[in-house]
Amino acid sequence: MPEKTPKQIIGQAAEDAAALMLQQAGLSLVERNFSCKTGELDLIFKDNEELVFVEVRFRKNQHFGGALASVTPAKQQKLQRAANYYLGRWKNPPACRFDVIAMTLDTHQQLICEQWIKNAF
Repeated sequence: MPEKTPKQIIGQAAEDAAALMLQQAGLSLVERNFSCKTGELDLIFKDNEELVFVEVRFRKNQHFGGALASVTPAKQQKLQRAANYYLGRWKNPPACRFDVIAMTLDTHQQLICEQWIKNAF
């Protein structure tokens, strides 16, 4: 297996931090890094009876709009296609939503959640 790039390492750390934060908020992890021909879903959680598809975005700074600005309409469509593929396994799919978690670095270079947008799109 090839070594991970620095970008992949920080991306994995951001997903780990987001997953921990969501678990501490009472959500239950269902799956990580679901990949299919239409795209990838970073995290899938259950919030009571609702299925939550979570996109984790990391940016070191606010240049070019920061992490949230990187969830473009094209990215949203790709996530929706991957979610539809995932839901195709269910006979009766549950209610679901898309959340976005924007991660950044604090002044001590520690990962922090800048914003958690529930039902982002």
